[in-house]
Amino acid sequence: MLKKPLINNQIRANQVRVIDETGKQLGVFNLEEAIGLAKERNLDLVQITDKVEPPVCKIIEYGKYLYNLEKKEKSSHLKSGSETRCIRLSFNISLHDLETKAYQAEKFLKKGDKVKIEIVLRGREKANLHLVKEKINQFLELLDKLIPIKIEQDLKKGGKGLTMIIIKK
Repeated sequence: MLKKPLINNQIRANQVRVIDETGKQLGVFNLEEAIGLAKERNLDLVQITDKVEPPVCKIIEYGKYLYNLEKKEKSSHLKSGSETRCIRLSFNISLHDLETKAYQAEKFLKKGDKVKIEIVLRGREKANLHLVKEKINQFLELLDKLIPIKIEQDLKKGGKGLTMIIIKK
């Protein structure tokens, strides 16, 4: 989530280093003077960083700045690569449905995503874990025929059943 920068009277430093809208450094000012400069230009004083002393502030349009920050964050999120996609199987899943799920998992793996295989167990199904493991092995064999896979996280018991994470080799 995006942390909103401080603007105008929200800034708590006594002195700030000011940069104007063109990127030119104006120098170190008292906070009141810097806010006055921004108001003269009908813009806002936005704190860019507080990691240095005095904090760096820029005279810009706040709404536009927020929009650009959100845009950068979204694009970096898209470039970050793999997501974890979930394929949910059931205890009594038929062979044809397993094949369909395998094709879906193949699409995810080709895109570079991780695939979390989840089998939800209800009631007495929990007593037949050996049958569940057979279903998962059957699914993995079907998937391995389509695309080479590697198990990132072995089969483990979770809250409602069993889960496993696989990736493309």
